[in-house]
Amino acid sequence: MSALIDQLPRLRFGVNDAAPLQYAAVPTLKLGIRIEERSQRPIQSVLLDVQIQIAARRRSYGAGETDRLLELFGTPDRWATSLRTLPWTRTTLAVPPFTGSTVADLLIPCTYDLEVTAARYFAALEDGEVPLELLFSGSVFYTGDAGGLQMGRIAWDSDVDYRLPVSVWRATMDRHFPASAWLRLGRESFDRLSAYKARHAFESWDAAVDALIAKEQPN
Repeated sequence: MSALIDQLPRLRFGVNDAAPLQYAAVPTLKLGIRIEERSQRPIQSVLLDVQIQIAARRRSYGAGETDRLLELFGTPDRWATSLRTLPWTRTTLAVPPFTGSTVADLLIPCTYDLEVTAARYFAALEDGEVPLELLFSGSVFYTGDAGGLQMGRIAWDSDVDYRLPVSVWRATMDRHFPASAWLRLGRESFDRLSAYKARHAFESWDAAVDALIAKEQPN
C-alpha cells in the first residue's frame, strides 16, 4: 500500500495574480491558480473543488471601515469574539493536461447585492488587501508507471493564503457598476419610492433618496 501511495502526484498550489475578467456578462474576478507537480509525472487533468473564505481577522480596519462593518461584526469592543472568517464562494475548475507546472484561470462571479455578507464586507473596505483562504480538494488524473490512467484524491491540506488587493475587487465591480451600489427593496417599498419620485418629478433615484434623507436630518 505504501508503494502505491508514493506514486500519487503531490500537487502544490499558489495564486499568481488577480485581475478583472475583461469580457464578462457580470462582474467576474480572475485568479491565476498556479499548480506544480515536482516529479514531472504527466498529469492528464485535475478536477478542483475550490472553497474561498475571507480571513477577516488578518487585517486592520480604519475608522470609516469600522463604521461600515457595524452590521456584520457589531461594535469594535466585541470584535475579539464577533470578527470571524466569512465564507465567500465555492466553485470548480477543470485543469487541462500538463507536466511540471501550469497556471489555470479561476473565474469568480461577484455580486453587488449588499444583502450578501461577502459583498457587504468588500464594499466596506477602502484600500489595502483582503486576506483570503483558498481550500483545494478534488481529483487528479495521471499516467501511472504502467502507462495506464490513474486517479488520486488531492491532499486534504492543500490550502493557500492570498491577499487580494481591494483595488482589484473595486475595478472588477466598476467595469459593470461604476461609482454605484445596489440595494434590494421589497415590492411595496419600491412602489412607494417610485410614486414619491414621480410625484415630486425627481430626475433620478439618487435625487429622490437624497430628498428623503434630507427630511430626517436636523436643521
